[in-house]
Amino acid sequence: MAEGIAARAAAVAALNAVLGEGRMLAELSEPDLAPQDRARAARLTEEVLRRLDPADRILAPKLRKSPPLALMNILRLGLVEMALGAAPYGVVNACVAIAQQDRKTRHRSGLVNAVLRGIDPAALAEQPVQKLPRWLRQPLVQKWGRDAVHQMETVFAAPPPLDLTLRPEGPHPEGEMMPTGSLRLSDPGRITALPGYAEGGWWVQDMAAAIPARLLQAQAGERVLDLCAAPGGKTMQLAATGAEVTALDISAARLRRVEENLARTGLQAQLIAADALHWEPDGLFDAILLDAPCSASGTIRRHPDLPFIKDGSEIRGLAELQSQLIDRALYWLKPGGRLVFATCSLLPEEGELQLDAALARHPGLKTTRLELDGISSDWWTESGGLRLRPDYLASQGGMDGFFMMRLHRP
Repeated sequence: MAEGIAARAAAVAALNAVLGEGRMLAELSEPDLAPQDRARAARLTEEVLRRLDPADRILAPKLRKSPPLALMNILRLGLVEMALGAAPYGVVNACVAIAQQDRKTRHRSGLVNAVLRGIDPAALAEQPVQKLPRWLRQPLVQKWGRDAVHQMETVFAAPPPLDLTLRPEGPHPEGEMMPTGSLRLSDPGRITALPGYAEGGWWVQDMAAAIPARLLQAQAGERVLDLCAAPGGKTMQLAATGAEVTALDISAARLRRVEENLARTGLQAQLIAADALHWEPDGLFDAILLDAPCSASGTIRRHPDLPFIKDGSEIRGLAELQSQLIDRALYWLKPGGRLVFATCSLLPEEGELQLDAALARHPGLKTTRLELDGISSDWWTESGGLRLRPDYLASQGGMDGFFMMRLHRP
């Protein structure tokens, strides 16, 4: 395949899978490409998803009727890539070539050529940012107002920076130190080529995702459980404190990634593949970190495919599962032990309401607010939960949306 076409073709195929088959990008097999082209394909796919609605508004006047999805995705890709600064001549030729490769779009390759040559890619920057889907946007507007939600959407529309959690003694790249202690890189390049990767001096972890382990405050020698542990960032944080860590996850495949990261960083934890709703520990724990399964609605800046895949129908089931996991985790704590519950969700059903319900179900249960570096007092709720939003620190790239609470068993 000609130079530059392979990565674009892979991006179009990924868009077809997300928008036509409802598949998450993380579930797709990696294309058989050189690492550089694979990274380029992923970047183009995500950029199109972040700008899909604005791109469609520009393309619509150039189309008499809606073309097949595969052809529309070629047009979207071409427009977005030109808007990002790629040479129009090369982009148009590549998109025409991609159309000609598929018998379903071959006869419309002339349309691709005419449309892409007839649009002004600079107009894409003038379009309003893409809105969240109604099932998600409506409850967020009710909770925080339109201005706050618009600011979140603005953060979601931009490629996210890369955050690293550092080991104090390990080498690491140059970057911006965030108020919470994470290192932020705006243009990291290939992850495995960064200074300190081979030495295990750091691991990739959004700054918001690094806060639950800090909130738990595990101590050396304590018996600590990381519940729903994969991909393992929090496991490594806990292990780095010197605590005796057990990491449990329902997926053995995902735990293998945790094992690889532990080996690279030289940290230790006991890994157990089991369903937390049926597993029983051989003793009680001093502290438990529960990063529960959730809608992941707070991670759209890093997973722009999510709004096109989910419709909110799973929220009730997830909230019920979260409640069950909280109850089981509390049962595994030593008297006086502490539990940190966290979800990477923006929805109150998976956050603020979970805290209210847990306090109602367990008389005597207490919440604790801590003063942590980089955490504004305004981010704490009246009930004692910590709410993080994507629009916080927006000028520095924002953060994932999270809710977390620290509970003490009487």
